[in-house]
Order: sequence, then structure tokens, then C-alpha cells
Amino acid sequence: MNIQLQILPLLSVLVLFLVAPVVIILAVSFWDYTEFSLIPDFVLTNYIEIFESGVTYSTYLNTFKFAFLGWLFTVIIGFTLAYFLAFHVRTLRWQIILFLICTIPFWTSNIIRMIAWIPVLGRNGLVNSLLLELGVISEPLEWLLYSDFAVILAFVHLYTLFTLVPIFNSMMRIDKSIIEAAQDMGANSLQILINVIVPLCLPGIAIGTIFVVSLIMGDFITVQAMSGGQSASVGLAMNNKRALLQYPAAAADAIILLCVVLGMVAILMRTINIRKEL
Repeated sequence: MNIQLQILPLLSVLVLFLVAPVVIILAVSFWDYTEFSLIPDFVLTNYIEIFESGVTYSTYLNTFKFAFLGWLFTVIIGFTLAYFLAFHVRTLRWQIILFLICTIPFWTSNIIRMIAWIPVLGRNGLVNSLLLELGVISEPLEWLLYSDFAVILAFVHLYTLFTLVPIFNSMMRIDKSIIEAAQDMGANSLQILINVIVPLCLPGIAIGTIFVVSLIMGDFITVQAMSGGQSASVGLAMNNKRALLQYPAAAADAIILLCVVLGMVAILMRTINIRKEL
């Protein structure tokens, strides 16, 4: 009985702020609507229109592309930084200092961090000016800004810390005697990295993957700002429907996206035992 009472506050918060909003969105996704009003009803029109539209599939493919590339680069950079902090920085003091330096981008909002790329990647920005000055290019590169490249670059900038933290946590838990035993058996640094460190860091990589993929799949501000409206994503399509007051259609998009992300997370959790990290 005491345990049930202790769980009740947490359960109440989860129901109020997680379950209830999802239930409301699910209910609204079956409503009908006109140009000026919402009609409480139970229709499948919103879901049928989504699955019958070829735009939906191309939008999801583009979103998966952003999620995959964003995840790939954040994991590579996050793993590299975590490896350096865990195995090449010897003192705890410097580990803390360098780790805090990695968090500096989070001291400002996402929008400010995205805007900061404009004078760097723009047609007359720092990168183009430098390349022109060095004679590497003869005219400014147009694809640096307002393109898929800019979107992925912004995602990597925004979300690398979400992979760095869990991977670094996994590495700090590795028993150093295991690495010493591998060295005694004649394993070189690359073999230790591939056969010892990476397998032991898989739970941390999985947790970082869940964070990054979930955030990118639902993101619309980054795609809109960094692509200049030239790229599409599920989150951006959903936001456009909301702006047009098509709330039931946007709610249907949200439910489908939620199911897709939960399915991806479920597959990942069945593949890798994340409980070791929790």
C-alpha cells in the first residue's frame, strides 16, 4: 500500500502531462473540419488523405534522411569527444572543465544558434569569403545555406551533446582492467576500440540515438529556418496544417509520427539492452 502511494504522484504527473494530451490529440484526429470550424465527429478522412497522398511518403523519406544523417554525424562526433574525455584526459578536473565547454552552445536558444550560421554560410559569409580569398572557388557556393546541407549541419550542432552525454557515461563505466587485459593479450588500440569499447558503449549509443532521432523527426523550426522553406519534413508539414487551422489533419499527422517513432524506439530497445545504462 505504501509503495502504491509513493508511485501515485509520479503516475498522476505522467497521466496529466503525457497520456491525457496524447488522448486528446488522438480524439481530435478523428474530427472533421471545414475552412472555418471544427466538427466533433468520428471520421477516417484525415488518415485516408494522409496515406493516399504521395507527398506524405516523400516527406517521410526526407525526414528519415535528415534523421539518419543527423544521427550518423552526431554519433561519430559524440563518440570521438567522449573517447577523448574518458581515455585521454587523465584528471577528473579537466574532464569536468572540457565537458562544460561542450555544453556552451546550450547556453543560448536553438533559434539564436541557427541564426548564427547565416553570416557564416551565406553567399557573402565567412566561409565563402575565405574560399574566394584563397582561390579555392571562383564564385560563392550557393548550397552552403538554405539547403539540406545547412539543415543537417544545424541538427548536428544542436543535438551532438545528446549523444555525447550517454556515450561518455557508458565509457566512464568501463572497467579499466578489461582494457588492460586486452592489451596483455596483444590487442592493439584499434582492436580494443572495435571489440571492447564500442560493444560496451552500445547502450549509451542507443540512448543517444533515441534522443536525437526523436528530436529530429518532430523538428520543424530548424528545417524551416535553415532550408529557407525549400526542404520538407513531417514536423514542418504538421506545422503548416496547424497554421491553416487544419487541426484534425495535423493531429492525425502527429499520431502517425508518434507511432513511427515509438516503433523505431521499440526495435532499438529489442536490439540493444538499454537497461544496463539505466
